[in-house]
Amino acid sequence: MATPKNDKAKNGWISHGLVAENRRARFDYEIGDTLEAGIVLTGTEVKSLRMGKAQIAEAYASPEKGELWLINAHIPEYLQANRFNHEEKRPRKLLVSKKQLAKLDQEVARAGNTIVPLKLFFNDQGRAKLLIGLGKGKKNFDKRATSRERDWNRDKARIMKEGGRG
Repeated sequence: MATPKNDKAKNGWISHGLVAENRRARFDYEIGDTLEAGIVLTGTEVKSLRMGKAQIAEAYASPEKGELWLINAHIPEYLQANRFNHEEKRPRKLLVSKKQLAKLDQEVARAGNTIVPLKLFFNDQGRAKLLIGLGKGKKNFDKRATSRERDWNRDKARIMKEGGRG
């Protein structure tokens, strides 16, 4: 039996696996290095993530004051929480080593580089992690080439599935 993308228990909560994915990132950016970073969350944010609700499509990471911050990530409020709920788009601290932070800071200082979140997931220990990548923005002709290559791969797979009968 194939394992699903998300491992949801009986109650519908994600114990480990993918929560959110930035599918546009690889289209809009040429991703170089990737890095797995921890993320500092409050209790209601974790519960909201366990329900599988988060959006990182418009988010980015920024090194500020010797720390790495996730900006503009949307984690909706946990409806069962009362007055202790969190802000939906608050900046969240990312946990990386000083060496990794220095490298990312140096790369961002270069023109055109951005730290892009790629995937938000729970690892095997049940901790929330964020896969971030160092991206350089693509030009329009690069995006067209990516789209053309993706279409050709789809057509090629269809032709191979049909047994070469074009």
